[in-house]
Amino acid sequence: MLPRFPLVQGPTPLQPLPRLSRLLGGPSLWVKRDDLTGLATGGNKTRKLEFLVADALNKGADILVTAGSLQSNHACQTAAAAARAGLECRLLLWNMSGTADPTHLNNGNVLLNRLYGAGMQELSGVGATSEIAYLNAEMERAVVQLLGAGRKPYGIPVGASNALGALGYVICAAELVEQARERGLKIDCIVLKSGSAGTHAGLVAGLASANARIPVLGIGGGKSPANLEAAVFRVAEEAAGLLGMPRGVVQRSDVVATDPDPVGYGELTKPVAEAIGLVARTEGILLDPVYTGRAMVGLLHLIRSGRFRSDENVVFLHTGGTGSLFGYAQDFQ
Repeated sequence: MLPRFPLVQGPTPLQPLPRLSRLLGGPSLWVKRDDLTGLATGGNKTRKLEFLVADALNKGADILVTAGSLQSNHACQTAAAAARAGLECRLLLWNMSGTADPTHLNNGNVLLNRLYGAGMQELSGVGATSEIAYLNAEMERAVVQLLGAGRKPYGIPVGASNALGALGYVICAAELVEQARERGLKIDCIVLKSGSAGTHAGLVAGLASANARIPVLGIGGGKSPANLEAAVFRVAEEAAGLLGMPRGVVQRSDVVATDPDPVGYGELTKPVAEAIGLVARTEGILLDPVYTGRAMVGLLHLIRSGRFRSDENVVFLHTGGTGSLFGYAQDFQ
């Protein structure tokens, strides 16, 4: 395994969701608590940043640069990781919804970014046709500008989602397999929010590496399932290559995505708000409006439409994002 900069407090817990399972009438639901990774307010990016920050330090970087939405949990975790590593951080943030709500503009992860000492630059979004492509292009432009100013920047793609970052979820897959073995638990499916591809790809590569053919189902968010699957498969193959795995160990059929309830990025819709409230009231666990709340909307839809049998065990990967909740306070009134 490649060098890591220690950030994760792990292994993160695997716990049952008995009240939610009973309420829904099966399957048996479990949650992998990667909202408890131990950096910022927790989340999946912490696992990825262990590899990316180590690479940045090995290359002599003095500033991390990344981009995301205004309330990006990835940006917030990058700011915290930079502080931990003694690096500066520049965040390029896009107010995608165009909201003027002062709570959204100043609270939640925006407030945390300030506390971590990150520099924040607002993006206009002008000319954007693809959210991820636009944000990554702006990140690369900032890296070039910093190089021209004599700095040593290290650019991190949206969601820390490249092959190196995906290795964090190879480790998570190994954790999950071991936790299931210790409990005597047969996992029938892992469900997660799949967006910038890295988390989903790392899980697929990690499960293939462990010869644990547990199905992984990614819940998309506006991107066509076919395009999302192609992106995940590409990153999974690249991550497997970094591990020295033979080509073909990760199979295209291992990558499955669906989008049962597509909504605009960062938009707190009624189904998302209801899903967040349902999990909070039944299990005392907080989801976020951007990723985990949307993933839960998808999981609830699949359960109610009969996608899973009542005797199956489904693990929901909680990828964090709690800090962003406080940027949506007005929307929950």
